[in-house]
Amino acid sequence: MLSLDDFSPVTLESRDAIERYLQLYPQSHSDNTTINMLCWNHYANYHYSIQNDSLLTMTIVNGERTFRLPIGPQDDGLISDLFSLAYREGGEIPVQMLDETTRQWAERLYPDLPIHEDRDFADYVYLASDLADLPGKKYATIRGHINKFVKKKKYTVEAITRDKIAEIRIFLDEWCEWKHCDEIPILAYERDAVIYSVDNFSELQCRGILIRTGEQIGAIAVWGELNPETIIVHFEKALPGFDGIYKVISMRTAKTVQGAYRYINRESDMGAPGLREAKSRYHPDHMAPVWYISRKDMEARAELFSENK
Repeated sequence: MLSLDDFSPVTLESRDAIERYLQLYPQSHSDNTTINMLCWNHYANYHYSIQNDSLLTMTIVNGERTFRLPIGPQDDGLISDLFSLAYREGGEIPVQMLDETTRQWAERLYPDLPIHEDRDFADYVYLASDLADLPGKKYATIRGHINKFVKKKKYTVEAITRDKIAEIRIFLDEWCEWKHCDEIPILAYERDAVIYSVDNFSELQCRGILIRTGEQIGAIAVWGELNPETIIVHFEKALPGFDGIYKVISMRTAKTVQGAYRYINRESDMGAPGLREAKSRYHPDHMAPVWYISRKDMEARAELFSENK
């Protein structure tokens, strides 16, 4: 029977073991990546287990455990064991699904168990060509902001390389001071996440660019591969005083990758109205949904998850 003892913390040393399954079974959501797991580990406390040649992952946020469905061959016995463990040990959201295949799998095995969509954590996925070229009337306002920036500022675009890491750390210190990271918990977590990505840039197989205006770094973008068609922009940061620079670095990131990737995943809006509006303004090609099963619904059907079923 599956237990918590079967799970181990995700570490940089376990990256290759986890990555093997993510490569064998290409993913569609940003949270099923080793970059996200490791960069946000201090917040979400990722754990993993290899069972029956499948990858299982679990998060612990504010003491509440959430289990994700297996990544690997569809083994009905394994998902049954996982649901029983989630029922025993999970929090208010014991089970989460990050792709359509696993949602359909859970629905087939538990047709009477409600599965809810979590719009707040659905990823926005764009055509790289759209973000690079910003074609047509729907992008006219964004092109206008970029043109204003270009007229006011001379800038260069540089790849993030090891020799620039120290300078980027200074840039991030300035960004955090401006954002008052120490006073806002989620920004403090984000600060530590982006710093981890920079400090372990090569080990995580991150890629990125920076925009330099004169002698100063004005913005950075850090991304990684999600699947052979898609990159995820994990972090995008800019300093104040550079109106339009976020739009510029988004466009330059897309121009950098569009020859190799069709899509750019820019993660979720986390339910923040302003962020939702900003991401929608770029007209996503599609969303990468998230679903979950609630503790209340599992408890109403407890007989499905008992050890003696």
